Amino acid sequence: MSGGLTSDLEVYARQGFGQRAGLGAAPALLIVDFVNGFADPAVFGGGNIREAIAATVPVLAFCRGRGIPVAHTRVVYAADGSDGGIFARKAPGLLRLTEESPLSQIVPELAPAPGELVVRKLSASAFFETPLSSWLRLKRVDTLLVAGCTTSGCVRASVVDSLQHNFRTVVLTDCVGDRAPGPHEANLFDMGQKYADLMDSAAAMAAIGAG
Repeated sequence: MSGGLTSDLEVYARQGFGQRAGLGAAPALLIVDFVNGFADPAVFGGGNIREAIAATVPVLAFCRGRGIPVAHTRVVYAADGSDGGIFARKAPGLLRLTEESPLSQIVPELAPAPGELVVRKLSASAFFETPLSSWLRLKRVDTLLVAGCTTSGCVRASVVDSLQHNFRTVVLTDCVGDRAPGPHEANLFDMGQKYADLMDSAAAMAAIGAG
């Protein structure tokens, strides 16, 4: 561990950050924006996103095998861009993610199964003006496992909102990806200190399986 990171951790620990919320009794899995456009480095992807998708495949199978609720998200804009807001103004290429565009389709290896929620969103957070929170409450979920991309963008926004809805929130560290390593690592650190527990997928599955 570098001296700089050690010093940072000491500051956060001294101020009482970085505590663990732990796993509850009723988890769900949220897979954020693992769509073709973000899997492709020539479009919106790059970095470790493809590796994160591959790591999510066994987690999805694990959750399905245990009847754990699963929700997926897609960014979906109207074909004419009429519902594009400031998020799309900051990143206008996102307007290419329309309902029928191949870029906005969930990657085949994580294709939703019957009974799984598919959230269409216009902003970064999976919760903002979507039915996700009410669906999770209906399922009596108390813990949200988060995979997806990008770590610094839609994953982070969803994690913050998950905490604000009082779900115990776990970021699966090997199942989230970003197009650049710097934002990925920095946001994992920050989420772990303030908004979520950090666990790799193997540890999370072992803990749930032992519960």
